Amino acid sequence: MENILHFVIGIFGNAFALFLFLAPLITFKRIIKKRSTEEFSGIPYVMTMLNCLLSAWYGMPFVSPNNLLVSTINGTGAAIESVYVLIFLIFASKKEKGKILGLLTLILSVFAVVAFVSLFALHGKHRKLFCGIAATVFSIVMYGSPLTIIRLVIKTKSVEFMPFFLSLFVFLCGTSWFVFGLLGKDPFVAVSLCIFLSIFKYVM
Repeated sequence: MENILHFVIGIFGNAFALFLFLAPLITFKRIIKKRSTEEFSGIPYVMTMLNCLLSAWYGMPFVSPNNLLVSTINGTGAAIESVYVLIFLIFASKKEKGKILGLLTLILSVFAVVAFVSLFALHGKHRKLFCGIAATVFSIVMYGSPLTIIRLVIKTKSVEFMPFFLSLFVFLCGTSWFVFGLLGKDPFVAVSLCIFLSIFKYVM
């Protein structure tokens, strides 16, 4: 029964995660239409891409057994986020483009190092521990990355550049995976949401 519930919660987590990944479509439709990124930040999309890559890697059977649902949705998410980042780079200003390209280079380097070290230098529980810590750290960064525009929201007294649905589905997605992690007794899947909720509560 517990295994069935674990699987069902994982399906819900996949659904909410897919909505999370698709939530920015409205934003990017506006960017394409206006041919400008305006005051939107590209940082959350780059950090989400890294989180997806690391989480997909962590969910692979040779790293973490029984977490295939984590791997499939995050692999999908990485592909979707890469499209967002590409669109952002096309329409961003020269200064913003340079910043996002630098960040993109950094996150791809981080993923390459994590994958290489875990694949060739670590085995068994040590591999899972290393990949789990990396995925958890950058999950926290992903959940906190929308906070980079809080200052703009306060300054303009408008939430125009902090899309509501993006924030909503980050919350729903994180909550689902928190429960999934608890049921599966996997602290690496569950712990990042605890810290995110603390950040969310503090900001709000």
